[in-house]
Amino acid sequence: MYPPELVKPMQQELTAVGFDELRSKADVDVALSKEGTTLVVVNSVCGCAAANARPGAIKSLQNAKTPDHLVTVFAGVDKEATDEARARMVPFPPSSPSMALFKDGELVHMLERHHIEGRPAEMIADNLMDAYNEHC
Repeated sequence: MYPPELVKPMQQELTAVGFDELRSKADVDVALSKEGTTLVVVNSVCGCAAANARPGAIKSLQNAKTPDHLVTVFAGVDKEATDEARARMVPFPPSSPSMALFKDGELVHMLERHHIEGRPAEMIADNLMDAYNEHC
């Protein structure tokens, strides 16, 4: 587990633009049982989360179509919530950071770490916007 003072700015980067933090299995269950589309960002302390993932997720929200619900779990902090979110992302293996778009509780689009690492935030945002245009 990471110290709260270390991760707080990383959490706030997403919550400041409307993401809700999920901290328990029950939180994930409630979030993914909602009708409509839900973007789940598995946040992390790694450099690619700071340089690419969080900025890409934020930039993607400038699209005409966006998810109905925005949520985040923090790997290494919210273990129970992260484990449950990852269980809903099967068959994709656990990775951090990662992003998943759900529609009515069903996984419809996935960005794994290898889709994020080494790619600019703009490319990640474009990938998400394409998914929003198709599913939202």
